Amino acid sequence: MMRTCVYLLMLCLSLLFSSAASAQESAADTYFSKAGMKILSGVANVATGWLELPKNIILWNQREQSQFIGWTEGILRGVVHTASRTGSGVLDLATFWLPTYPTPNPSLIWDDFYQESKYLAFRTGG
Repeated sequence: MMRTCVYLLMLCLSLLFSSAASAQESAADTYFSKAGMKILSGVANVATGWLELPKNIILWNQREQSQFIGWTEGILRGVVHTASRTGSGVLDLATFWLPTYPTPNPSLIWDDFYQESKYLAFRTGG
């Protein structure tokens, strides 16, 4: 009887500690995947931030009836988005060790080329 109790206690303790180790391992995997994603998106956004200019010219020419307004709005917004995407890339590189998602949405300019970019500081959710 005593031997069975000891056996059950050992079994319960081993299950308890194995689940705790598994939880720590998955937390570490999540941390490193987020940090790696921020480094890669930071480098990509610094390198490709200038693509926001032609992207916004295309987007605003499709939205506006007047070519003049489309080009003007596209250039103005493109310059702002170019600076924003490049700056957010620098920010993501500087803060890659924080377990957050990259600041721009979409994270990379080619993820959804026909969506206007948004910049959300320190997103913790997807």
